[in-house]
Amino acid sequence: MFFHRMNGGGRMNGPVDTTLYDILNVKPNATMDEIKKSYRHLAKEHHPDKNPSNGDKFKEISFAYEVLSNPERREVYDARGLDGIKEGDSGGYSGAEDLFSTLFGGGSLSSFFGGGGGRRRKMRGQDMAHPLKVSLEDLYNGKKSKLQLSKRVICSTCHGRGGKEEASYNCQECRGAGIKSVIRKLGSGLIQQMQIQCPDCNGTGTKIPEKDRCKTCRGEKT
Repeated sequence: MFFHRMNGGGRMNGPVDTTLYDILNVKPNATMDEIKKSYRHLAKEHHPDKNPSNGDKFKEISFAYEVLSNPERREVYDARGLDGIKEGDSGGYSGAEDLFSTLFGGGSLSSFFGGGGGRRRKMRGQDMAHPLKVSLEDLYNGKKSKLQLSKRVICSTCHGRGGKEEASYNCQECRGAGIKSVIRKLGSGLIQQMQIQCPDCNGTGTKIPEKDRCKTCRGEKT
């Protein structure tokens, strides 16, 4: 059963889950202006640049705002809670997992709100581009061509270790996570935190001293 909103932003019945409202410190019948005002205050207070240790809290606040600031997602959340969002009733996203991934570049909704932790997501490799000459006729009718590409394989000398055994150490730039958080401004006082592959260790989370690197692959592991 869905709960219908009353005029002025009120509701005939309370939402089944108030977690996101509690995160933003607003009542379930809060207006859009109240939600936006509270979000801006909390985002400023818990911004990672101001409080580096509050990164998770900032993500929590941003996720709550993304749901409650959208009338359709808010109505689904009020009626069915986070399960309703996760099942994809919110339209533009296929579910809360996709929404969370879009906002923060990875991680699961269940683990963020207290569920079990998951394994680090495997980073996607770089795209490959290959120039190919085609005629106007080829563009119109289509054409299949065979390409010869080189493939990276594990180094047979170090067996993919990149150097001497136990010589690697955690990357200081990402603290061994393989990913870094970056902040992007969206305008109107809104900001978005995303996760990118660490450029210092190429997402591996570890580095090898130059003197201990494999002479064959030079620490590249391939």
